[in-house]
Amino acid sequence: METSGNRLMIRRLFFIFALLLLVSPAKAGDERSIKDLTKALAALGRDVDPAEAQAVSATAHTTARQLKRDYRVVLNPEFTVFLVNIGMRKRGWCGHWSQDIGARLKELKLKTLVLHWGVAFDKTSSENNCIVVTARNQRFEDGIIIDGWRRAGRLFWCPVIKDNEYEVEQHYGHSGITTWKENMQWSAWLQDQDDTEAKPKEATASRRAASPADLADPPSELQVRDLDARAPR
Repeated sequence: METSGNRLMIRRLFFIFALLLLVSPAKAGDERSIKDLTKALAALGRDVDPAEAQAVSATAHTTARQLKRDYRVVLNPEFTVFLVNIGMRKRGWCGHWSQDIGARLKELKLKTLVLHWGVAFDKTSSENNCIVVTARNQRFEDGIIIDGWRRAGRLFWCPVIKDNEYEVEQHYGHSGITTWKENMQWSAWLQDQDDTEAKPKEATASRRAASPADLADPPSELQVRDLDARAPR
């Protein structure tokens, strides 16, 4: 005769099994993506350290997954942005993803790879921010995009010039002309080029033009509060 304890145990096992069915494909997909991105990063230049490429790939993937949980992403990236805009979430904009993934990548103290900040459709409703990784002394346009926001925590990556979702003119067959541009202020933050400047800490919803002379006056979507910029994490 089935007892209530047995029914409870069966129910728990069912939910655990269902959860594993959901998690396992994501984990397997991440493992394949980590390997593929590692190879792509290592192929950026002959001097790229394969160990650095693997560290960047693994860190970006695992951080994107963690941020999905931290941001409590629901439905899709756009809906999470809506929740941020109405005050129901503190973080979740594309710029937040780039800040937090970038902060983790900075901790790797890279020697053979370089981090850049990319912005597409700047100062428009379609604006997106991402991290771009290049080899040393390599053009921004020759790098690889790392975008945690676009797939809501499942890391998106591809060469900058092959990102057909962000082209200047989108049409069948694709133009191959990217709208991604480098934001030099935030690239400087990623590369720790000037430790005397206030570093980006917290983002707000302000959309205003950036001042190229001041790192504390960031891109259009991201405005750093001076108080937060001076405060420790």
